Amino acid sequence: MSAPNPRPARPGEVYFSGPMPAADDAGLVFIGRLRSPFGERDACPKNRRAALEAGGGGGVEIDRPWREALSGLSVGDHVFCLSWLHGARRDLAMQKPRHAETARGTFSLRSPARPNPIGLHLARIVALDPDTGVLGLDAIDVVDKTPLLDIKPYFASVDRPAQD
Repeated sequence: MSAPNPRPARPGEVYFSGPMPAADDAGLVFIGRLRSPFGERDACPKNRRAALEAGGGGGVEIDRPWREALSGLSVGDHVFCLSWLHGARRDLAMQKPRHAETARGTFSLRSPARPNPIGLHLARIVALDPDTGVLGLDAIDVVDKTPLLDIKPYFASVDRPAQD
């Protein structure tokens, strides 16, 4: 199974072998949308640092049934936003990033192309209106209107790796 109008495979990329299974219903629901200044994938920064360097900005729009779950979040908090990268291909086992000379396994990359195209985005809340379900973010590295699966708080005390 592949995304609509997928980009052509780059030299060195390899598709998963065998027939792709039908996607089972995992019981996921979209709880809102991520908003960003990036209207298409080619304009979208590849990570948080690049999104901040591009001027930052972005936000979250939470649908009405989920808004009360924003209780406990505050301006200044960092959160992980989990997204459904709806335009991504789902059939590549090996991928060749634009900056790399050789292909690598999908699970060694943060590319949106993966069997389950779930994005993980760290952002800081800069504005919060629980009544309208709108959160302002310092930066987000997604295409505008990307479906939102979940928001989870970032806790430096447990999420930051120990320094070796």
